[in-house]
Amino acid sequence: MNARTLNILGLGLVGIVGIAFLILTPRFAELDTVLELTVYMIMAVLSLSLALIWGYGGILCFGQSAFFGLGAYTYAIAMFNIGESTVPFLLAIALPAAFAALLGYFVFYGRISDVYLGVITLTVTLILFNSINSTAGPEFHIGAARLGGFNGIPGIPALNYPGNKAAAVDLEGMFYLSTAALLVTYFGLRLLLASRFGRIIVGIRENERRAELLGYDPRAYKLVTFTIGGALAGFAGCLFANWGNFVSPTIFGLAQSAQIIIWVIVGGRGTLIGPIIGCIGIQWLTTALGANQPSGSDWWTKLLANAPFIFGVILIAFVLLVPKGLVPTFGDFGQWLLRARTRRVAAASLEPKQAEEG
Repeated sequence: MNARTLNILGLGLVGIVGIAFLILTPRFAELDTVLELTVYMIMAVLSLSLALIWGYGGILCFGQSAFFGLGAYTYAIAMFNIGESTVPFLLAIALPAAFAALLGYFVFYGRISDVYLGVITLTVTLILFNSINSTAGPEFHIGAARLGGFNGIPGIPALNYPGNKAAAVDLEGMFYLSTAALLVTYFGLRLLLASRFGRIIVGIRENERRAELLGYDPRAYKLVTFTIGGALAGFAGCLFANWGNFVSPTIFGLAQSAQIIIWVIVGGRGTLIGPIIGCIGIQWLTTALGANQPSGSDWWTKLLANAPFIFGVILIAFVLLVPKGLVPTFGDFGQWLLRARTRRVAAASLEPKQAEEG
């Protein structure tokens, strides 16, 4: 069984599991579980945006939460002013993509190194956080939408079916939409990475100078990759604003920026399924720790109640012990088992011949 066959089988398995999850979950799970799973799917789309930029493009970006927040705020503001969700939905994707393109143009064509790129994107995120956080007064509004400052924007109208303002998407519909969006994003990125463009950005990640000598412009390819990642993050932000009907400046916070990086590290760079698994696993762990706060005054109880400490330990453990992430490590282990089995089969087939010759 070669790598191509394994790849096709993996895609088929992801498709079957994804469609089964999409169809069966609302039928057998309670509404609060469906609501919780919906936000997992939304954040998984966000994790894929960084998986493309960092995992395949080699661009370490701390600003995915900035694009995510821009998408959420753009949808909320446009929805209060327009009232029908088709245009706000498109704006929530287009504006973060345009912002990513503008920022990426100055960064990539300015020949800024990867380290400074991380610092710049993190600074932009903090600027947005502080700016939105300081808009609590009634004078801070865009049309009919009050920004609300640290209180956020509550009561955001839900998405409706295109052109039909009265047909709003309910909670179950949001689950279907978010899960379908995750599947479409995953398979769409797989197609993109299998194309000529995808092979070029991976080549640039591996050796930018060599790609430049072969006649490719790394700046242009990085810019397009960065823009696509910004659009995906904005799309996830739009879905998130619909999920909670609320958005606040914490969406731009350092915790959100760090979480996205952790998802990709835990799941595995250079894969798409890895960040999804890392995202859902970390979110489930966060929910479990928050829902089951232990009681007591001993040091172990206090340690278990300190979720940031636990996540810090998990991150350090993965960086030191599983640097490739979960999915690549399990993939390497599976290949090792396959090679060991192949050697055993080959050795067993040689034994009768050796016995006859002896």
